[in-house]
Order: sequence, then C-alpha cells, then structure tokens
Amino acid sequence: MASKDMIIVNAKVTTLDRQNPTADAVAIRDGRFLLVGSQAEARAAAPEAEIVDAKGRRVIPGLIDSHTHIIRGGLNYNMELRWDGVPSLSEALGMLKAQVARTPAPQWVRVVGGFTEHQFAEKRLPTLDEINAIAPDTPVFILHLYDRALLNAAALRVVGYTKATPNPPGGEIVRDAAGNPTGLLLAQPNATILYSTLAKGPALPPEYQVNSTRHFMRELNALGVTSVVDAGGGFQNYPDDYEIIEKLHADGQMTVRISYNLFTQKPKDELADFSSWVKQVSPGQGDDVYRHNGAGEMLVYSAADFEDFRVERPDMPPSMEADLEPVVRLLAENRWPWRLHATYDQTIDRALDVFEKVNRDVPLAGINWFFDHAETISDRNIDRVAALGGGIAVQHRMTFQGEYFVERYGAKAAERSPPIRRMMEAGVPVGAGTDATRVASYNPWLSLSWLVTSKTVGGLALYPQHNRLDRETALRLWTEANTWFSNEQGKKGQIKAGQLADLVMLSDDYFSVPESDIVHLRSVLTVLGGKVVHGEGDHASRAPGLPPPMPDWSPVATVGGYYKTKEARAKLALNCSCVNDCAVHAHDHAAALGAHVPAADARSFWGALGCGCWAV
Repeated sequence: MASKDMIIVNAKVTTLDRQNPTADAVAIRDGRFLLVGSQAEARAAAPEAEIVDAKGRRVIPGLIDSHTHIIRGGLNYNMELRWDGVPSLSEALGMLKAQVARTPAPQWVRVVGGFTEHQFAEKRLPTLDEINAIAPDTPVFILHLYDRALLNAAALRVVGYTKATPNPPGGEIVRDAAGNPTGLLLAQPNATILYSTLAKGPALPPEYQVNSTRHFMRELNALGVTSVVDAGGGFQNYPDDYEIIEKLHADGQMTVRISYNLFTQKPKDELADFSSWVKQVSPGQGDDVYRHNGAGEMLVYSAADFEDFRVERPDMPPSMEADLEPVVRLLAENRWPWRLHATYDQTIDRALDVFEKVNRDVPLAGINWFFDHAETISDRNIDRVAALGGGIAVQHRMTFQGEYFVERYGAKAAERSPPIRRMMEAGVPVGAGTDATRVASYNPWLSLSWLVTSKTVGGLALYPQHNRLDRETALRLWTEANTWFSNEQGKKGQIKAGQLADLVMLSDDYFSVPESDIVHLRSVLTVLGGKVVHGEGDHASRAPGLPPPMPDWSPVATVGGYYKTKEARAKLALNCSCVNDCAVHAHDHAAALGAHVPAADARSFWGALGCGCWAV
C-alpha cells in the first residue's frame, strides 16, 4: 500500500503514544509513519512530500472495531435501508415509503438492524398495518435487534408462512385468532427464525456484492474506521462466502483492514468444521490488509446464549461442556486464538470450567482468546479470565437494549452491564466494538459516546461515574487496545514512527465537543497505509473515486448510510471551501455528485431538479 510521501501539518495530533502523546505534524512514507513531531521536523524528514493542511483539526489513529460482521454485512449493504440514527418513526416510515416506490419486483425492502424503537421520538416500532399500507405488494422485512422481525403480507406470501407452518425450535410465528401468521416473528430466544427468514430473500449477484462491499467499507472509512476484526456469523460459510472479500483483496480494492474469525455453521458438526479448518489456514496467515485471526464467535451451538433481554435468560443445555471441550482442546493444541459469544455470567462460568480444564493439559498462555459481550460477568469470573490470560471484547449492545435490561433486571443490575472498569483493574485486555450490523449500528462514535456517557440511544443513563470512561481511555479501547484481539500489538493503533500509517482527521474535536455531540463526529480525511481512502469538504478531491451503488435502486444511492442530523450536515459545510452552496444538499456536494442518478448527464440532471452541486 505504498504511496507518495505525505505530510499533515497544522494538526492537533493525539498519538496515544505515551512517550510522545501530542504533535502538530506527521510525516508518512511507504505506508508507515516516518516522523511524528513538529511541522519543521516533518518537512525536513520528507521534503518532497505532498502537504495536507489540517487547519487545526484533531487527528487520531484510525479506529479499530474488534467485533463486527463486515464480510457478511458487505454482501448485503446495498440492499438494506438503514434506520441507524433516524430520530423519529415518522421519518423512518417516510424513508420506507420512498424506498418501496424505488424497488422493483421481485426485490425486497429490508431494514436489517442497527436501530431500536427507543431512538424514535414516538418510542415505538411501526405497526404491521402501517407497513402493509405503505407496501401492499413489495415484500418488506424489518429486523429489530435480535428479538423480532416484522414482515408485511407480501413478504409472508413470498416466504411461504401459512397457517400450517410450524414454529421452529426457539422461535415463534405470531398468529391471529384464526391461526394465520400476522407478520410478526419472535426469537424465543433463538434468533434463527429471524435469520433463516431473511435468507429467503433475493441475494445480490457477485459483481453487485463486490460493489456493495466497497460501499460499505467506504461508509466505515467516513466514520473513521480503518481496521476491523470480523466475528464470522450465521449463514457465513467458509470459504464460499469469503470469495468476494478475497477478490477485493486480490484486486487491491480493500479500504479497511480485516482480520477474520471462522464461525461454525452446523450444530453437532462443530468439531468437524474446526478440524478441517486448522488444516486449511493458520492464524496470522495473510498480510496487513487481510489475515486470518482464529475461531469463533460461535464455537459450539450448545454454548451460545442469546442477548434478548425481553425474554428470560436461557440456560445452556447439559451437553455444553462435553461439546465445548474437544473444540477448545483442538484450538489450544493448534495455537488458534478463539473468541466466544457469551452474554451472561452463568454461561461464562461454565465455559471457564472447560478452559481451566484444558489449560491443565495444554497451557493457554500466549493464545489471545477472549469472550465477547460479557454484560453480566461477575468479579470472580473476571479474575478467572485474567488468571488464564484471556481478554474481553465489549460492544455497545446495551445502548440499544438498556431499557429492556432495566425492565427485567432493575437499574442496580444495569450499573455494571458490563463492568468495564472492573475488567481493566483486573488487568484483563479490554477492547471495544459494535457487533454490527444487525444487533447494533456500525457507527463507532455511538460506541464511544456510550463508553463516555453510559447513555442509551433513548437517553437513559445506565452506569454510575466509576463505570464510565474518560474520553482518552475510551479512544484507546477503539485503537491501541484492540490490537491485542488480532495479535497486532505495536503494528497499529497509535500514531507512532514505524507503525502502519492509519489515521483520521475529525469533523470536530472529540476531546472538546459536548458529550451529546460525540455521536455526530465523522472523518473529513481517512488515511490507510499512507493512502487517502475517504475525504470530505476540502479533502474530497483527495479520495479515490467509487462507482455508483449497484443496483441503481439501492437505498445507498439516495439515503446513504448512518443518518446525518441537520447539525451534522451544517458542520460538513464548514469543511467545504466552495463559494456557493446548494439549495438541496447545502455544501455536501461530494455526496450528491457521488450518488447514482437515472440520467446520462448527472450534472444536468441535478440542475434540472434545482440542485446547484453541478455548478460548484
């Protein structure tokens, strides 16, 4: 990923390097940081470099998401209407109506996670009657967290659910008085019914999946993400469902570094899956852009608890330990790191019994294994994790489900859900992520806001001050600390000479904006390995072009990704040096001109609609 030398000057650089915590200039050469210091030092180190003036903006290391599902999410991103951050149900339904009008048969309109009813001013989900009125003929599928899905009558007809369709294990097809499906599907608590129904929808053809994944990566770049650890996922089979990301890697079109874990797909065949995979690939295999990272988050199905706090905590079956031990033993013997989804302390307790047993025969020291989630982990089990050298990756699922947790378990129990400070005090490696795209939004600033404020998207404060983090500590969990979870310590996560040159220039100063504005931060310049992968405003011309979203009816072409408030759009204008704004898009010209429009001459088309982006 080598490129021409680059110098960023006139910046407020937060390096997260304790020996050199701040700087006002950075020099980059051959994909790595060459020098971090003063403007004079940077210019002397790279006198022929391209110079980027930060104009006093905050620069931070590229953000790293230690738990997301980018590979699966990328295959579907262009098909999904995102309600992430939308403040009212009325606006969300307006978006749905507009997308229904754009979507040709036999395609579906899908809203797949990343939102909760608590974010809406109305504090409710749409009714089935509202959805059916908007879309009498176009199938609509709306996934809310891991608890339910709403299907209109057209979608029910397509998936074939009738009076005679039985409820699957752990799921419910809600019915009316006559026994006919209403369109509401419930996880009770198993979310398989939600995923299997979604899987019945049309898939994008491979060339569109390539385009979709590129757009999803660029969306993450726009939010400051430069690296992720992919946690696998249901209906994400290896190696078949990795062909698109591997093509992008081979073609040099990846703009996010990915370390991927392998997720078993078939109950009772988990050991066979991992026995096969340890012969095909090894941890660390790949390069700095795309590399294998180990096993999980699913190791065995009998150890998978579900985080739907609207239902009672599920007890894992008696077979859990017997199923889990041979898989963990195989991984330990082959020095494969693993991650295990575990919401509840009871599940963690039983898993640790297995890990400790294996450790007596095959020491786990040096294997960076960890739990994901751990919302209710006890102090005792935190100390057990520390003793075994494990880590804990936390995600902001509580910002979407905090109200449900409090309703079931009480506000006192919610004060340590999860107990992040206690984990760190015990010496456990702790990293942060999103668990996007289905249960939570992929926006890292939503996670950083939650770590600092403890608030849900509905505004409920969950944690006392001692379980919240200061802004620098929260940022470390999204950068330097997350490198432990991909075995890349010292390689990235800081702005430090010798490390990979991944950085973000922010739309506003993370360290001084009001806490309520943290969630609205974006990147105006994202650099990956010394190459610009995203730019806005003054820096828009530095970013490489991106083909229009495919298909042309894609929600990405008109709505885009994470919701931008009016205030956020106004701040984008501050980054734009254009003389004229636009009556339709203000100063967000790059987004307007980058959108796909059904006309041969895009500039004339926008002008015909009264948009002035063409003239700026």
